[in-house]
Amino acid sequence: MNMVQRSDVGRVRTVNEDLSWVQALDSGVTLAIVADGMGGHQAGDTASRLAVETVSQQLLSLRSGLSAEELGDALAAAILRANRVIYELASQDRKYHNMGTTIVAVLLDGLKGMIGHIGDSRVYKINEDVIEQLTEDHSLVNELVKKGQISSEEAQHHPMKNVVTRALGTDPHVSVELIPVALTEHDTLMLCSDGLSNRVTEDEMKRTVNTVQDSLAARADQLLQLALQAGGEDNITVVLLEQTSRINDSAVRGWAE
Repeated sequence: MNMVQRSDVGRVRTVNEDLSWVQALDSGVTLAIVADGMGGHQAGDTASRLAVETVSQQLLSLRSGLSAEELGDALAAAILRANRVIYELASQDRKYHNMGTTIVAVLLDGLKGMIGHIGDSRVYKINEDVIEQLTEDHSLVNELVKKGQISSEEAQHHPMKNVVTRALGTDPHVSVELIPVALTEHDTLMLCSDGLSNRVTEDEMKRTVNTVQDSLAARADQLLQLALQAGGEDNITVVLLEQTSRINDSAVRGWAE
């Protein structure tokens, strides 16, 4: 599995409240995470750091040979633990009051695995033929679209498009959406914050990711540049996972912010 992660503060913000993590665990399972924090000065980046730190640390000792259901159980438990950690700190320290974060995390055992998801950070599956959004935004505008009150096109420019209806750490209890994922050798999995998905069209994502003559790192860099060129008003984060026999010149492990 080739892995690359990139993050940029953008053209407007002074602090990067996004954080990502990608690593091949000792069990042979690949773990990738993107978190997009919220909550003002020092709070958003603290929330995303606690989310990624807690989830990754809990899953580092994951044993091999787990079923998809067991991967989902482990992922949900780690995310719920992160929710408790963030909520407790926010409850104890006024400067962290109301902080929270989105999270989207993937556990992949070979070409199959599970996605855990809260908020509006996304996972896409991309190949030469299609781009498919695997997660569904937990957001106000998505609820309005599902109810038929606004169109998908109107949602792109809605003044409340950044309002999430579910976040990690803002409440003592939260529901984790689990989504099974199955890939082929020709698929690329992309995790991203809304700083990317709000500014880069699906056609641009698909075309960039499928530029296979470029390294995985170059494709991730190009995705960042597209978001920056489109305004870069928000922090931008992307993780790419690609099952390939090519020499991995861009694999990374650990954090990116």
